[in-house]
Amino acid sequence: MSDNTLTGIPAVGLIDRTTLYIGGAWVAPRGEGVIEVVDPATEQVLATVPAGDAKDVDTAVAAARAALPGWSRTTPAKRRFYLDRLHRALLGRAEEIATTISAETGTPLEAARAVQAALPAAVVSSYADLLTGSASRDRAAGSQVIKEPVGVVAAITSGGDPLHRIATTVGGALAAGATVVLKPSASAPLSAYILAEILHGIGLPAGVFNLVPGTGPVAGEALVSHPGVVMVSFTGSPRVGRRIAEAAATFTRRSLDVDGRSVVVLPGADLPDAVRRTVAEAMTGGGRARTAPTRLLVPADRCDEAVELARAATEEYTVGAPDDPATRVGPLSSLARRDRVRACLEHAVAEGARLVTGGPEAPDHLPVGAYVRPTVLADVTEGMAVAREEIPGPVLLVMAYRDEEEALRIADTTGRGASAAVFAGTRAKAVEFARRMDVGTVVINGGSAYPHAPSAGTRRSGSGGEPEVRSLDDFQWTRSLRF
Repeated sequence: MSDNTLTGIPAVGLIDRTTLYIGGAWVAPRGEGVIEVVDPATEQVLATVPAGDAKDVDTAVAAARAALPGWSRTTPAKRRFYLDRLHRALLGRAEEIATTISAETGTPLEAARAVQAALPAAVVSSYADLLTGSASRDRAAGSQVIKEPVGVVAAITSGGDPLHRIATTVGGALAAGATVVLKPSASAPLSAYILAEILHGIGLPAGVFNLVPGTGPVAGEALVSHPGVVMVSFTGSPRVGRRIAEAAATFTRRSLDVDGRSVVVLPGADLPDAVRRTVAEAMTGGGRARTAPTRLLVPADRCDEAVELARAATEEYTVGAPDDPATRVGPLSSLARRDRVRACLEHAVAEGARLVTGGPEAPDHLPVGAYVRPTVLADVTEGMAVAREEIPGPVLLVMAYRDEEEALRIADTTGRGASAAVFAGTRAKAVEFARRMDVGTVVINGGSAYPHAPSAGTRRSGSGGEPEVRSLDDFQWTRSLRF
């Protein structure tokens, strides 16, 4: 497989991945279906991968179940040994990972190097650190408390930042002693093949990790509803998250993490700084990050100022090809996502939103590809569809509020409960407002993320969170032996 790896961003060509990775070996798929991976910058077919079916999923789950007894009994030191090797291998193939993800998702190459290739390695290293000195047994109230791996974990990931989200789930499961069946995004599966190659190369025991690419309605449905799967971990859209929750077996532990974020700027906050930071997060990565803000709530008496600040900041973001060093916003990860964003913008304007900059039309110099103009909409009200639904692209909505109670109501009504941000004149004021929000994670005055911090969502954001590094408890059962 290694001779098929990407060495750059090709303009045209096929890079075939013809097998699945199951039970420690590259095996032929049961069916003949394939998935075409389309370069979102050129609309050319970049690669093909097998479209795994229910029989392939059965085989992969059986392999993961067979590997579970041996892997679950390994010591934390042994699991750390493999994670350390994985970390070093990810660093060694960082350039290949960056160019691959840039090609399959449209991420600007420099951003892919700094984020898409760097974060997975950092996540794996952090999981390795969690195993240092860890213990699986403790005593409490006359009982022996034992933490054991949850079992077989089904990992289903989205295409926005594919390897990062894969590392968050796969790394945690391996660290906890669980086994994994991965179904990567159908639009961005190539980086998952690099991970499989690495895990095979470092000698990970057969069946501990298994890769079955495929479509959601076929491989995805078969995986989440499989009776041999104990935990489902998913990052992506609310629509798909709801379907997974419905399809998963009733006893299955689920971690469904979907996107959505509102930013509330309170009176007394540094408005220029708040708008600059919000625009940067909304536009960087083309809005593909699950925590990218889409709604900026500002006091009504400063709304015009906020709109102008947002317009000026947004127009600094150059749209272009991923391999152009001047590009700050590349194409979206798929043509379907581009079409969805454009339709959302057209509908928003029809509902009465004011187009400040950008818009649904393709950039003049980029008629081909999944490109969307960085866009700011003003005069958006909470009753509009665009305020209630996520827009998976570089789009920022500016919404006015009259008082803090209205700001709180709008944020809680239009958000999904995953995360939010608050800017205020003082940290104490921001914290006071944040504690009243019905949101799992709140960023205060532009604070940075901490990889081990919990990130649980509420309401429609799902039943679990996806911080950079999840607690090993997410992948373990707690048992007690009473004496």
